[in-house]
Amino acid sequence: MTISSALNASVAGLGANATRLAAISDNIANSATYGYKRVEADFQSMVISSSGGSYSAGGVRSSTQRLIDESGSLVSTANATDLAVRGRGMLPVALSSEVEVGNGSHQMFLTTTGSFRTDADGRLVTESGLVLLGWPANPDGTVPEFPRDTSDGLQPVQINVNQLTGEPTTRLDLGVNLPATETESTAPGDPQQLSIEYYDNLGKSENILIAFTPTIPATGSSNEWTMTLTDSAQSGAVIGEYVLTFDDSRTSGGTLQNVTTTSGGAYNATDGTILVNVDGGPMEINIGNLGASNGLTQLSDSFAPLSISKDGSPVGNMIAAEVDENGFVHASFDTGITRIIYQVPLVDLPNPNGMVAMDQQTYLPSPDSGSFFLWDAGDGPTGDVVSFAREESATDVAGELTDMIQTQRAYSSNAKVIQTVDEMLQETTNIKR
Repeated sequence: MTISSALNASVAGLGANATRLAAISDNIANSATYGYKRVEADFQSMVISSSGGSYSAGGVRSSTQRLIDESGSLVSTANATDLAVRGRGMLPVALSSEVEVGNGSHQMFLTTTGSFRTDADGRLVTESGLVLLGWPANPDGTVPEFPRDTSDGLQPVQINVNQLTGEPTTRLDLGVNLPATETESTAPGDPQQLSIEYYDNLGKSENILIAFTPTIPATGSSNEWTMTLTDSAQSGAVIGEYVLTFDDSRTSGGTLQNVTTTSGGAYNATDGTILVNVDGGPMEINIGNLGASNGLTQLSDSFAPLSISKDGSPVGNMIAAEVDENGFVHASFDTGITRIIYQVPLVDLPNPNGMVAMDQQTYLPSPDSGSFFLWDAGDGPTGDVVSFAREESATDVAGELTDMIQTQRAYSSNAKVIQTVDEMLQETTNIKR
């Protein structure tokens, strides 16, 4: 009956608008929730086939969708491990309750922002119990290759503020000027000595003593020195001896002309280095290329260590950690060095809106979202990671209030139709009497 279909359609309209009001209510309630993705209610008409001059109302059907691909604005914070994704991609996290079990298996959830702070075990965890996941780096700060289509390689990011670190010295760069007057026949022939500190494999301070002994000719100038290197860690044992000859021509005066190896590693003329073995292993020492003005020179009448640089560091305590735009977690030590300890990838899916929404602004991949892939932040389709920042709710309160007014009007109109149908049915009953 046509009048009955109008009643059924209005009842369906009440239910559909109630669903829309529930979505609006959820959006407004989470207008201050960081990382919240708003819910949108859609209506689809239902059409019933009719014949002749009569028409039957089919009504309306409602459906909801969470718009996960919509992003809120980023706001600055004072915490270095407050993280937000700028652009496409999501941060991998796990539930702390699953991590605490310690069975090595935890479900990967996805989120776009979080305020992470260290817990009692040094793991980066939000107040709601989400643990940040990442790939652990090697001791030298490099991140090995992990499979990108699975979360198996991800581990909870753990920052041990009591961690000590030290890096051995593996390279020295010498910029030293030797006095040209000391190779003359009238010079006393006293060696010029230089002590350089280095750090062994345990972060302990040791020294390489370098003695430059001039060759004194019978007449004129030899422009020749013997460079002897000894290691304090080996009780002063000689680890290398080289005869250095300097050019005295008009065009290349004062530069290295030739290096002859007496003991130790051979001189590499390509990059200007020698290789010696200290107590902890090989060490590369850059003395400069032949004919170049860098490295060792022989000019003027003064001995001058102009530039001495080395790698490595003494033992230091971790004092802070930050995440850069590419997702690398940098640990800072009180010795002034930083080291990469984790890499946090960004997870991307073909259809983010197809994911399953969970509590705490987290989402799970599903068949509707497509297979996920773990990208380096800033690579491929993904954006970058912003530290000292949170993502605000994607809710536009003004828009939601406007939708609420429209929903209220539509709900009232459907209720009015039900009232009208009731009155019409009452009239029909009165006619039959």
